[in-house]
Amino acid sequence: MTGPTDARAGLRQALIHEWIKFRSVRSLVRPTLATAVVPVLGAVFVARTGSLRPDDTVLGAALTLSVTAQMLAAVVGALVITGEYGSGTIRTTFVATPRRGTVLAAKAVLLAGLTCTVALISCTLAYLVEDMMLDDDTYAQGDPFPALLGVALSFAVAALLGLAVGTLVRHSAGAVTAVVGVLLLPSLLGPLFGDAQRWVAGLSPTAALQKLTQTSDATAETVGSLGPWPSLLLVGAYTTALLLLAALKLRKRDA
Repeated sequence: MTGPTDARAGLRQALIHEWIKFRSVRSLVRPTLATAVVPVLGAVFVARTGSLRPDDTVLGAALTLSVTAQMLAAVVGALVITGEYGSGTIRTTFVATPRRGTVLAAKAVLLAGLTCTVALISCTLAYLVEDMMLDDDTYAQGDPFPALLGVALSFAVAALLGLAVGTLVRHSAGAVTAVVGVLLLPSLLGPLFGDAQRWVAGLSPTAALQKLTQTSDATAETVGSLGPWPSLLLVGAYTTALLLLAALKLRKRDA
């Protein structure tokens, strides 16, 4: 019978294994780098082209491409596990760490920590670049803190959602399609639900992100009527539930 110390040791070792695998797989490293670069490029583009609207904030303009970056984070989350199913290395992973729940937990911890850190640095840099390039007081600043922390957390939630979907689907193309659909479809299908549109539209990490960036496009009809932090909490709650379901399925299914 193993105790808490054994469980901690197992998770720590699994984390080391997951980090070694992650940094050695180009299909994971490249989109992660893109996740970091895209928000900054978006900030430079918006400032250079002067494409801000009068009611835009500097923060909202700086994070114009943050939705694209968040999608990349979700794709990385899915590929972290579907890539192993596709190559067959998942069997080796389960031999090295027989507790499948520990494997999933290690992937989740690595993804959440890495994605949140990358997003926080990238989006903060994008805001600072935008603020520096817009050298007048025409536009309101917005409230960057703690909003930028929430933005980083929304990236982590998107990555974990991708991991959950990838664990359930086990096929890269299917998982990527499904998780991108989860991110985009609520706002696209919201108008079909009449009076419930404001709730349906807010059921994705993308909606929470747009509220946190304080973009002028974040109307109740497009991203739901909940505030930014309650929206992030709601998305985090169902992502957690989906991860628990994925862990249950992972234990019961063959590799």
